[in-house]
Amino acid sequence: MKSRDELHQELRQTILSLPGVTERQNAGIHEDAFFIGRTMFMHIHGRGHCDIRLSKDDQEHVLAVGKARPHGWAPEAGYVTFIVEGEENLKPAMDLIRMSHHYFAGKQSVLRTGHQQHQKGS
Repeated sequence: MKSRDELHQELRQTILSLPGVTERQNAGIHEDAFFIGRTMFMHIHGRGHCDIRLSKDDQEHVLAVGKARPHGWAPEAGYVTFIVEGEENLKPAMDLIRMSHHYFAGKQSVLRTGHQQHQKGS
């Protein structure tokens, strides 16, 4: 059985293995904040308390089927909360994190593509 610290480190390393992800520790009130470009797509408070930002549709679906808890402070921004309490929670947490990553990486790609096309057309 892994300790909370070991689970936290495994979670961090898995998140950091996603394409284009960077981490900023102690970013504001967040101990571990993860970004795609300049967009924070999730952060971890303490050991295992994950706040994950989703599209509005994904947020509604995840909450409706009980895969995450409502976020206490910023639900309007698309955040949900998932607590990693043991090894069995790593996969469901990463499913939500990958959903967020896919959404925000796609938005970054659209923004870069639109910016490049604008520059070419200028």
